[in-house]
Amino acid sequence: MTMAAPQRRPLALVLCALLALGALAAPGAAQPAAAPVTARHGMVASDHQLASDVGARVLQQGGNAVDAAVATALALAVVHPSAGNVGGGGFLVYCDGQGLATTYDFRETAPAAATERMFLDEHGAVRDTSNHRGLLAVGTPGTVAGLWLAHQRHGRLPWAALVQPAVDLARDGFPFSTGMSDWCDRLARTTDALHAASRAAFLEDGARPLLPGSTLRQPDLAATLERIRDHGRDGFYKGETARLLAAFMREHGGIITEADLAAYQPVEREPVRGTYRGYGVIGMGPPSSGGPALIEMLNMLEGDDLANLQPGSAPYLHLLCEVMRRAYADRAQYLGDPAFNNAIPLGRLLDKAYAARLRATIDPLRATPSDSALFGAAWLPHESEQTTHLSVVDATGGAVSLTYTLEETFGSGLVAPGTGFILNNEMGDFNAVPGLTNRLGTIGTAPNLVAPGKRMLSSMTPVILTRGGAPALVVGSPGGRTIINTVLQVVLNVVDHELDIRAAIEAPRIHHQWLPDVLQYEARGFAPEDRRELEAMGHALRKRQVQGCAMGITVDSATGLRSGAADSRSVEGGVAGY
Repeated sequence: MTMAAPQRRPLALVLCALLALGALAAPGAAQPAAAPVTARHGMVASDHQLASDVGARVLQQGGNAVDAAVATALALAVVHPSAGNVGGGGFLVYCDGQGLATTYDFRETAPAAATERMFLDEHGAVRDTSNHRGLLAVGTPGTVAGLWLAHQRHGRLPWAALVQPAVDLARDGFPFSTGMSDWCDRLARTTDALHAASRAAFLEDGARPLLPGSTLRQPDLAATLERIRDHGRDGFYKGETARLLAAFMREHGGIITEADLAAYQPVEREPVRGTYRGYGVIGMGPPSSGGPALIEMLNMLEGDDLANLQPGSAPYLHLLCEVMRRAYADRAQYLGDPAFNNAIPLGRLLDKAYAARLRATIDPLRATPSDSALFGAAWLPHESEQTTHLSVVDATGGAVSLTYTLEETFGSGLVAPGTGFILNNEMGDFNAVPGLTNRLGTIGTAPNLVAPGKRMLSSMTPVILTRGGAPALVVGSPGGRTIINTVLQVVLNVVDHELDIRAAIEAPRIHHQWLPDVLQYEARGFAPEDRRELEAMGHALRKRQVQGCAMGITVDSATGLRSGAADSRSVEGGVAGY
C-alpha cells in the first residue's frame, strides 16, 4: 500500500469528517486541517511553527535530516522552553534513505555525587519533594552532546550554520505566547534567590509577565548558543557555560560539577528492531522503554485482524488495553539503564513467539486484573507528560525521529545566572526510596534506582517505520508514560486503518499502563455505549482531556510525496516543507 493517499474505509471517512469540523480537537487547540501538509522534497513537523520553518530552510539549503533535526531542536530550545532544551536530554533515531539506521542516547545522567538515598530524610521518606524540586532534581544535561555527536557522524552542513538560527531567535526575539503565560505568572510570584535568573530570563524587567504578542528576547541564552556555535560540545560542557552552571550548583546546594559536565558522554546504540505487517520498525532501546514496549505490543496485535475491527468500539479498545497492560508490566519489571542492568531480557521482549504466548492469555470478553498472578510485582515512578518531539524527512528519503525533554513543564524552572536556559528535573524519574514499593505510588524496585553516572528510565518513543528498507512513517510524541501508547495508536491508524497522517494523529486515544489498573480515554471521541460495554468487561474508566501531541510524516512509496501533520493538541505546532 502507499501512504499519502490511501483507500479509506467508510468509518475512516466519517472520522476525517469529524476532524475537519474540529469535533475531536482539544479545547483551545488550532482546528485541524482537512488534509496533511504535503511536500516533494523535505519536511519537518515540530511543536512550534518557527522551529519547523528553521528546519525546512536547512533542508532547502542542502542539509540532510540530521542537520535539520539539530537546527530544529536548538530552535525549539528558544521558542518552546517548556520542553525544548539545551538543559535536558533525549533520544534520536536516524535512518538514511537506503535503510541504514542507528540511534543516539543523550539521556541525562546522575551526577558523580548522587546516591541511592540522596532524596531521603532520617526517617527514610522523600525530603520535601527534593527528587522533583530544587537543584538535587537536576540531572547532567545531554542534549548538546547528543546533537553534536549525531552531527559529527552524519551531518552535511557546517555546525555553526545549524546553530545560528537559534542564536538569531534568542537575540532578536519572537512573539511571547499564551502557552508560556501560566508558568510566567507563577514565576512572577516567586521572590527567592534560587529563581532570580529565571525571572530575569522570562519576565519583563525581571518582575512582570510579558503580554501575549510582545517580543521575548533572551540575550543570555543567545550568548550560551553562541558558545555552542563556536566551540561545539565544548562550548557547553567546558568553559564559561560549565563554569556558570557549576557555580550556581555550589552556591545553592546542587551537586553537578564542572567535572560532571566534562565527563558526560552520549551513546550511539544499535536500534531495537521489529516488523509489523510488512513494515520494518526501528526504535530506541534502553534506557528508553519506548522501542521495546512498542514492538512487543505490535507483535501481540499482529495476530489480530484489526482492519476489520471498528476503531473506538469496545472490542477494539479492550484488545488494545490488554496488550498495553502486558507490555507495561514487562516494562516495569525489566527495563532500565543497560549499563547498570546486565539481565534485561531484550531478546525475549522483542520475540514474536513470546508475544504470541502473551496474546494467548487475553480473554476477548473480560479484562485481566492487573494484580493477577500473570504479572510480576514492580512499579515505576510518576513520569511527567511534558516533552516534545520532532520528525524530519530529507530530499534523499533519510529520516530523523527525535524526542527530548526537561521532565516536567519548564523542567526545574531554574536557570543558572548568565546562561539563559532552563535546567531539567529528570532525577525524579529514578526510584527514590530503595526497597519500598506499594500500591500508593512509593517505588523502590532495583533496575531504576539512583547511581552515579546512571541514566533514568524513559518512555520516550521516537520511531521510524520502513517499507522496502526506506523510511515510510516517522512519528513520536510527548506524554510521559502515555507516549508509547500514543505512538502505538498512530502506527495502527496508518498501517491497519489506512488513515492519512493527519487523521491518524487527530484520532482520539486511550491509555493503560498496567498499574494503576485504569483505562484512560480522551474526553471526546468515544461513544457512551462503548464505554458502558468496557465497564461491563471489567475495565475501570477514567476520562482525561488530551493525551500526547504527536508529530508525524509519511512518505508515499510510489510517488515519494511527503505528508506531514502537527497534532492540533499542540497550540503552536507546525509543519514546514519544500
